[in-house]
Amino acid sequence: MTIRQAFGRFWPLTRGDRRWYVLVCCCVIVAAVCETVAILLFGNLTDHALQQGSLRAFWHPASAWLAVAVVGAIIGYLGNSLAFWSGERFVRRLRAHVFGHVQELPPDFFQRYRRGDLVERLSGDVEAIEQLVVSSTIGVLSAVFRVVLFAAAAFWLRWDLALVTFVLAPLLWLAAKVFSGPIRRFARSERIADGAITSVLEESLGTIELTQAYNRSPAEEQRLDREAVAWMRASVSGARRSELYEQVVEVLETLCVLGVIGLGVWEISHGRMTLGALLSFTAFLGYLYPPLRSLGELNLTATAATAATERLDELLSAEPTVTDPEHPVELATVHGRVEFDRVGFRYRDVDVLEDFGLTVEPGEFVVLTGPSGIGKSTIAKLLLRFHDPTAGEIRLDGVPLTSLQVRRLRESITLLPQQTHVLAGTIRANITYGRPGATPAEILAAARSANAHDFITALPEGYDTPLTPSSPTLSGGQLKRLTLARALLRNTPILVLDEPTTGLDAPTAHQLIQSLPPNRTTILITHDHSLTQYADRVVDLSGTTYGSDAPRAAGRLLSAAREL
Repeated sequence: MTIRQAFGRFWPLTRGDRRWYVLVCCCVIVAAVCETVAILLFGNLTDHALQQGSLRAFWHPASAWLAVAVVGAIIGYLGNSLAFWSGERFVRRLRAHVFGHVQELPPDFFQRYRRGDLVERLSGDVEAIEQLVVSSTIGVLSAVFRVVLFAAAAFWLRWDLALVTFVLAPLLWLAAKVFSGPIRRFARSERIADGAITSVLEESLGTIELTQAYNRSPAEEQRLDREAVAWMRASVSGARRSELYEQVVEVLETLCVLGVIGLGVWEISHGRMTLGALLSFTAFLGYLYPPLRSLGELNLTATAATAATERLDELLSAEPTVTDPEHPVELATVHGRVEFDRVGFRYRDVDVLEDFGLTVEPGEFVVLTGPSGIGKSTIAKLLLRFHDPTAGEIRLDGVPLTSLQVRRLRESITLLPQQTHVLAGTIRANITYGRPGATPAEILAAARSANAHDFITALPEGYDTPLTPSSPTLSGGQLKRLTLARALLRNTPILVLDEPTTGLDAPTAHQLIQSLPPNRTTILITHDHSLTQYADRVVDLSGTTYGSDAPRAAGRLLSAAREL
């Protein structure tokens, strides 16, 4: 991706802030004018005060110079502060844009990327793009105006000497051109290595118990060191190229300044130039070369940022697997009748489901069982439209899922996934994650239904007990009940539980299933055949379907009698 393509890819996100960029440029113009006036006042001060040794001639230009410097400092501060503020606003907007897009991608997308690498793209790569789109844009406009202004002032003083100084400009451009290619390659390698390091750290810290139990700490350190070496090589190589560019430019500037001073001395010796004029001209060179150099450096920065642009564009180019229909059907009331009509699903050239048919009536409790890999979890994903079936049709209350708005569909279904997801926050915040506006009474009712209220209130801080994803505060069974309370609080017509009792002992598992509310369409995916006694119907995906005329309550009474 070229700089122009990268810029065009993300420039539309600056809409709404461009007036601030114009104001920043105005501040830059005023500050540059102040610097120009200050240099001219310096020349006047040299010729009429310093050279003549007149204190009377000193005060007026000195006072004017100080006033101009104060105004320039105030304007410069305001402009730089506004530039930084607008740049951070762009970072915030871009990160939200990318994160919002990523949130719409299917779960299997995240299996193809290391989590740490995705985190790096949403952090470091986003900031690099800000350098390209906002900071570089403001920097280029600032540098161009300063070059034009200082060059005009230099021509006004001595046009012949000014022509000599501009011999340097093509050399600076050529130097930037020569160094941009290698710097871009190293920048991309460094970005990739950054993501790899973040991934290794996250994976190792997330499995620290396994690492310690298997004595794999040295191996993890070596794995991190390999990625760190790759990052160091790319970083050092890029820094060397950048530093070499800096030194080359420094030598070129020195040669030009010496040449101008030599010519100026020759002019003074022939009486065609004053010392003040030479010093002013030299000062203009001192102000002219930094923006010329910065134009080359900005080119290198923009070139390096294209590596981040390519990585972020890869995320934004990933398309969601499901989309809303153009004219969605609105269901005034969802009763919970689910139909799988000859459904098939093919994933990565493998048929996961073939000709699957099932109808679940409103309020019915159905258990799906069968060997691993037969497609039980896929059924749950298809029902929530993480994917659409490659054959057949799924209907909710007689309406195809593809005719419903995705958000409205998922508001009608609660999924309790196999993995226990704990969020950073209090127990109350974890329970209300799916329904933030729930009342305290509703939270307590959900916790009681999940048999979680007693152990929560036994904690010193109760519902305000803080949790983290790796929190040792609660046991596995307690966390399962907490996630069940979260699911029950949503109070949706359909409840889908994917292996909710994994890792639980038999009494706790049965207690959890018995906590499920009646009169909801419930689909339980499980390997535990002892839980089928609570179901109205059991569907074995290996080919057997059987049911019972007895209601679910009778199954629960039978279980209670056995326990007695």
